[in-house]
Amino acid sequence: MKILPMLNRLLILLCIFLLSPGAHAADTEITPFTTGNQSPLVQIYGLPHDTSADIVPAGMFLIRLNQDLSSNYTVHSTSREQITLDGETYRTAFVARYGVAPHVEVGVEIPFVVQGGGFLDSFVIDWHNTFGLPQGGRMAAQKNKINYSYRNNGVETLRMDHGASGIGDISLTGGYRLYDVREAGYHDMLALKAAVKLPTGESSSLLGSGSTDVLLQLCGSLNSFSEWGTLGAYGSVGGLVMSKGDVLRDQHNPLAGVGSLGFGWGPSSWISFKAQLNGATPLYRDSSLAELSQSSLVLIFGGTLTLPGEYLLDIGVAEDVAVATAPDVSFHLGLSRRF
Repeated sequence: MKILPMLNRLLILLCIFLLSPGAHAADTEITPFTTGNQSPLVQIYGLPHDTSADIVPAGMFLIRLNQDLSSNYTVHSTSREQITLDGETYRTAFVARYGVAPHVEVGVEIPFVVQGGGFLDSFVIDWHNTFGLPQGGRMAAQKNKINYSYRNNGVETLRMDHGASGIGDISLTGGYRLYDVREAGYHDMLALKAAVKLPTGESSSLLGSGSTDVLLQLCGSLNSFSEWGTLGAYGSVGGLVMSKGDVLRDQHNPLAGVGSLGFGWGPSSWISFKAQLNGATPLYRDSSLAELSQSSLVLIFGGTLTLPGEYLLDIGVAEDVAVATAPDVSFHLGLSRRF
């Protein structure tokens, strides 16, 4: 009987600690999640993962390790087309950015991708049951199996029923600071960022696309500091140009628009909460299926923890707002530090 009052006191103390003004609350800045759409037919292209407006100071490194785990399940058919995307995607990415001048940075992203049957099917079914979400046929499908297939007009143009792993498509990145003003009560930034994705991953196993992609985007952020913490907003808009890829080659769009929008609150220097929308126009054409022809929209929600040693840990969960354009659920971890 004494345990409940003790737990209530601890909860009240934690709330007071989080919500009370602190001298270092203004040190917290709201920054974007560094993740994207992990659909097996989308993550192979050069859609942005980094949409932050910050540029690494000259002579410094920013090192980041990202881990994304996604559960895919969608089955749709029309009189002309049939698609099945049933499996799990794991993407581990090493990211390094270096400030080469006061306003300029360069970087590299090296991903390691695993496509497989995974283990999350039962968890996702329970998750959907708990929140009253539709299963979309998942309960009748074989558990923890991989099946990526697409048939168009009787011709099978995609078939993958075995697991695979290896280095994905490596990206070379760069950024230029356009605007950066910091005062006692706010910090506003605007940057132009670019990336070139190289076809280093094996496209037949959906580790890469077989295309060379060029991304250009404008990224901005607003952070307002007060005694109650930090309120932040950020966003990006850009375009992606892609060469002819190997995956669904005859239906691949060479151009795509991309964008993101996020908001957050940091009540203390060690924690912040945020929500983010990532969107992109379709990467494929000549299809009536949402998986290929509909613009994607993904919601990521979670937060950032400041760990000892000035490490930052992003923790996020993503859901497909535009149903079937992204995985049912994705989990994101991102650990970073400046040196």
